[in-house]
Amino acid sequence: MGTAITFKRPDGKDASGYLANAARGNAPGVVVIQEWWGLSDQIKGLCDRFALAGFDALAPDLYKGKVVPYHDTDSANKEMNSLDFMDATTQTVRGAVQYLSRNGAKVGLTGFCLGGAVTIIGAVHVPELAAGVVFYGIPPEQAAKPADVKIPLQAHFANKDDWCTPELVNGFEKAMKAAGKSLELFRYDAEHAFVNEQRQAVHDREAAELAWGRATEFFRKHLG
Repeated sequence: MGTAITFKRPDGKDASGYLANAARGNAPGVVVIQEWWGLSDQIKGLCDRFALAGFDALAPDLYKGKVVPYHDTDSANKEMNSLDFMDATTQTVRGAVQYLSRNGAKVGLTGFCLGGAVTIIGAVHVPELAAGVVFYGIPPEQAAKPADVKIPLQAHFANKDDWCTPELVNGFEKAMKAAGKSLELFRYDAEHAFVNEQRQAVHDREAAELAWGRATEFFRKHLG
């Protein structure tokens, strides 16, 4: 449904990504950030789904063409740990946001796992954003303090998550509330990555559909 595109980062360098456009011409935008596997077909499918829901959706390719197979967690971990999160967010992700906002559209940011952490970093460091939806990812506080978040956030976390643990989530929620920030937070009795329908071991269709409905409703409210 979508297409591969090239867009400019604020520093003038080229970045690539997958773009799916809504049927209407003046649609709001959503930038979609990958899991630690890379810009997989599953993430492209989410862009297509956002487009059908009425949003122009762009997933920037943070790994520059590399996609890790689902069984190879060691390689995924290596790719994620070698990613410069601040450069990826303030340059590649911001460039994607600027691309979608060029006609005056409001733009939101969402991401999964690694992309959830990037979404929170973007909520602090990307000024063009209007809203963010986080899926099971939280960055270290030195990358993005909850007190510095500048946009309304919605967040979805899994109670059986051993990476983005319930303790981490509780700390994030507490810090956001203490700072008086706008946060809608939902917990699901599911595993990490429960939205990814290509990973049957962790996919929870009921939780995924509930989260999807909440996310699209949130974006309609804040992006128009």
